[in-house]
Amino acid sequence: MIRRAERDDLDAVREIFRSASLANEGDREALLAHPETLEFPEDAVVDGRVRVAVDDGAVVGFASITPSADAWELDDLFVAPAHMRRGFATALVRHLLAEADISAIEVTANPHAMAFYRSVGFVDDGVTQTRFGPAPRMRLSVAGAAAP
Repeated sequence: MIRRAERDDLDAVREIFRSASLANEGDREALLAHPETLEFPEDAVVDGRVRVAVDDGAVVGFASITPSADAWELDDLFVAPAHMRRGFATALVRHLLAEADISAIEVTANPHAMAFYRSVGFVDDGVTQTRFGPAPRMRLSVAGAAAP
């Protein structure tokens, strides 16, 4: 089940954010050197910009967005390490597509997640500079996306 996050979900979202971020060996050293990057802000939940994946009553993943005039920026897409590769991230993206009232969903993709983003329909859309170096920009057309 996918639903809008509630304030009571914040602790679970924060734990997933931290544990999933650190599960990627390619990012772990840089993240631990900047522990502030492992803190998930409360405002995304309070503002209604977070959707959570729930399995057997527990929050196991989440996606956060920032809306703009013609696109949503997918700020975060994380699944608890014990629940990875079980379809929760795909379900979150499909849910966002189903509720989207814009033309596209855009993301600054972690280079380690490119295969996933391509598998759900994102296409390359340039490169941007991030705090930790260059990262791919990707775009998913809402009109051209497969049905959820």
